[in-house]
Amino acid sequence: MLFQKQKIKGLILMKPEPFVDKRGLFRRTYCLAELKKKKIKFDIKQINISENKKIHTLRGFHYQVSPYGEDKIISCIQGKIHNIVIDMRKKSKTYMQWQSFDLSEKNRVALLVPKGCANAYLTLKMKTWVLYLHSQFYKKGYEKSIRYNDPKFNFDWPHKVRVISNKDNNVVFV
Repeated sequence: MLFQKQKIKGLILMKPEPFVDKRGLFRRTYCLAELKKKKIKFDIKQINISENKKIHTLRGFHYQVSPYGEDKIISCIQGKIHNIVIDMRKKSKTYMQWQSFDLSEKNRVALLVPKGCANAYLTLKMKTWVLYLHSQFYKKGYEKSIRYNDPKFNFDWPHKVRVISNKDNNVVFV
C-alpha cells in the first residue's frame, strides 16, 4: 500500500498495490503491519457499509468528539463518490479547512480520516457502496454534524444534492 499525506494533518490517501492475474484482482484494504511501519495507530472497532441506491445522494458531514473521537478509513467499493473532509480540530494549523477527493471502485483509493475531522460524500453513480472502518464504536450523543452547504466553507460539490436525510438537511450552520 502507498500512503500519501495530505495538507490536513493525519489525513492520508491510501493507494493499494493490487495483484492481478487471470482470475482478476486482489487488493489489500487494511494492513495493521503496514500502518505500524508508517507509525499510524488504527485498531478496528467497527465496520460499516453504506449502500446508496440513487445518484447525488449526500451523507454527512459527521464526526464524533472526545472521548469517542474516531479515525476512519473510507473506501468506495462500488460506484463513485465525491468525498470532502473538514478539519474541526481547534488547535490544528488547518482548522476549518477542507479537502476533497473522488473515490471509486475504479481508482480503489481509500482515505484515512483522523479524529476531529468531519466527513461527507455525494454519490456520483447509482448503486454506490461505501465501506467504513472505524477505530471507535459509535456513541450516540457524541456525534457532531456540519451542514453540507454551510456558507462558511464554500464547498465545491460537483452536482446538486438530490437525496439527503432530514437529519443532515436540518443541521444548523456552524
